[in-house]
Order: sequence, then structure tokens, then C-alpha cells
Amino acid sequence: MSRLLQDIVDTYRDEEILKADGFDDAVIGIEESSMRLIYSVEKCITILMKEMSFEDAFDYFNYNVLGAWVGDKTPIWCEDMI
Repeated sequence: MSRLLQDIVDTYRDEEILKADGFDDAVIGIEESSMRLIYSVEKCITILMKEMSFEDAFDYFNYNVLGAWVGDKTPIWCEDMI
């Protein structure tokens, strides 16, 4: 678990926080009113690129991760604007 994610979990011990498997290092924050984790899309794709090409990682993320709805705690996917 990344340091940031661990800090979030420790800070909000009594809250249910849904994590996306395999993307701990892509967490960039939490939206406090809904207690939803915020993930960097760029970091998620970089993580996927450890196992596949950019094109495959981009397609996989957009089809299998970004479009998945898992209820009210579905993470927020932040497009990095650099």
C-alpha cells in the first residue's frame, strides 16, 4: 500500500473506502464528502504499462476500469492536466 493511501486509510478508519486493485500507487487523494478515492489516470496507465504496451494499457483502462461502476464508492478517475 502506498504511503498516501495508508495515510488516508489511517485518517478515515471508520469510513468504508473502496480501493481499485493494483492501483495503490496511483492514488492522489480522497473526496471527503463522498469518501471516494481519487486516482490519477496517467499513473494507472503507467502501472498497466508494466505488463503491456501503451495502446493496450490505454484500451484496457478505458474499457475495464474507467467504465466500471461499483456503487456509490466507485473511485474518481482524475485526468492529469499537465
